[in-house]
Order: sequence, then structure tokens, then C-alpha cells
Amino acid sequence: MSEVLNFHFHVDGDDFTSAGQASIQIKKNLRRLGLDPEIIRRVSIAMYEGEINMVIHAHGGEADVNVYEDFIEIILKDTGPGIENIEKAMQEGFSTAADQIRSLGFGAGMGLPNMRRYTDDMKIESTVGVGTTVTMRVNL
Repeated sequence: MSEVLNFHFHVDGDDFTSAGQASIQIKKNLRRLGLDPEIIRRVSIAMYEGEINMVIHAHGGEADVNVYEDFIEIILKDTGPGIENIEKAMQEGFSTAADQIRSLGFGAGMGLPNMRRYTDDMKIESTVGVGTTVTMRVNL
């Protein structure tokens, strides 16, 4: 594969019924490309966790998945409130999700830690009041 394949998704905010649709679609796309099932699983989990975070905390955003010859890059971008303390947000169990979100079974504080766990590299850029961009990489 000499050219970069890009898959772009809009993630609707505050809509838990459509949350996860981008990760389902990227799983299908990666299967069609014949990629290793373990790679597909890792990308799908990281993508799903990111989507859910965008729905819970940022009222949605944009997701791009770029497939290169030797890695997959996932870029999640939102214009939500930003992350005040990234180091704290990366701790398992830490969550700023509202009680209403938790009652739906979301917001357990595992999103960012799982995103890091299932990728080979992860970078978070966030400005309070402006938004957040998470860039993840899964090596092939």
C-alpha cells in the first residue's frame, strides 16, 4: 500500500445511540483491507473509547483514521471544554463524567487509559475552553 488511506467520521455529540458507529465502520474497513485481526481489535477499541469520550465530554467531534504502509494513525479532534489536567485524566478510574452519564454505564474513567493501552503511541494536546486533539498510532 503506497498511498495513505483516509477514513473520516463525524462523531455526534450527546447521542449515545450513534456512539461507536465510527469504530464499527473502521473495523469493517480494516477487515476489507485484510489486516491482522489483533491490529483491528486494538484500533477498534482505541477508536471506540475516543468516540465515547467525545460524546460524553465534548459534544462530539471529528475522527480521522489514516492507514499507512507500516502503521495506522487515529486522530480525534473536538472543540469541547478541554482537559484541565492530562496527567490526572490518564489515571485509571479518574472521571469528570456527570452522574447522569455514569448511570448509563459510561464515564468509569477507563477511556484514556484504554486508548493508551491499545496503541503504540498516544499524544494528547488540549487547551481548556478550546478543545482536545488525541493522536494515536498502532504499528502494523
